[in-house]
Amino acid sequence: MAAIAFKYLDSPKAKIARTEIGIMNEKYQLYQAEIDALNKSIKELEDRDNKIYRTIFEATPLPDSIRFGKNYSEIDFSKYKYKSVDEILESMEDKIASIKNRIQIQKKSYDSLQVYATTKEAMLKRIPAIQPVSNKDLSRVASGFGYRIDPVYKTPKMHTGLDFAAPIGTPIYATADGIVRDASFDAGGYGNHVIINHGYGYQTLYGHMIRIKAHGGEQVKRGQVIGYVGSTGKSTGPHCHYEVIKNNTKIDPIHYFFNDLSPTDYERMIKISAANNQSFD
Repeated sequence: MAAIAFKYLDSPKAKIARTEIGIMNEKYQLYQAEIDALNKSIKELEDRDNKIYRTIFEATPLPDSIRFGKNYSEIDFSKYKYKSVDEILESMEDKIASIKNRIQIQKKSYDSLQVYATTKEAMLKRIPAIQPVSNKDLSRVASGFGYRIDPVYKTPKMHTGLDFAAPIGTPIYATADGIVRDASFDAGGYGNHVIINHGYGYQTLYGHMIRIKAHGGEQVKRGQVIGYVGSTGKSTGPHCHYEVIKNNTKIDPIHYFFNDLSPTDYERMIKISAANNQSFD
C-alpha cells in the first residue's frame, strides 16, 4: 500500500525537496532583483563620473580593471563546471559583494573629484551652468539646437543655439563668469548681442537684445544682467538666442544648465527643445 501511495502522493523526501526548491527560487529572485537594481544604480554613477564629471575636471576616467577589480584577459574556467544550489547562491552573493565594492570605489572617486572641485573653483565659475533668462517652468524654450525650419526662408537650416521666447525687456543673465568680448549690433543676424569669453575654451553668445547693458572688456559674474530681451537683427519675435561655444565649435547649450535643472527637468527640456521645429531667427 505504501508503494502505491508514494506512486500517487509525494513522499516526505519529495515534499522536502519541493519546499527547498521553492525557497531556492525565492532567494534566487530576491538576489537577482538586488543585483539588477545595484547594477543599474552603479552603472549610472560610473557613466556620469567618466563622461561628465571627470570630463569637466579634465581628469582621467577610471578603467574597468579598477572599478571591477579583475583582469578581463583571464578566462574564468570555474564558471563552466557543475555547481550545486549552495554554490549558485554563494556565487550570487559574491556578485552582490562585487557591486557593493564598485559603489565604494565610486564614492572614493567622488571624494577625489571633490578635491578637484576645490582646486578648480575658479574654473567651475567660468563654465556655463545656468539658463540666460528666468525659466523655472521651462515654458520659454522656443526652439532647440539642430536643423530647424528657417522662419524667413522656410528651408531647413542649422540652428546653432537655443531660443528662449520672453517679453521685450526681460533680463538676460551671464551664464558664467568671464570677460565681455563683444557688445555690439549685427545688422545681418544677431542684432544687439553680447559675446562673453569665459576662458578654458568656453564662450557664450546672447542675441537679439532690445538693449545691451554690458560693455566690451567688462568682467561679468554668473547671474549678472548683461542685457534685455528684444527682437533686433534677423528675428521674427521677442526672444534670446543663446549659444555655447567650446574650442571655437558651437555645441548644444542644453547640456550646460546643470546648476538650474533637476534630472527630471533636464529630460523635459530635451523633449521640449526637440519638439519645436521652427526657430525664431
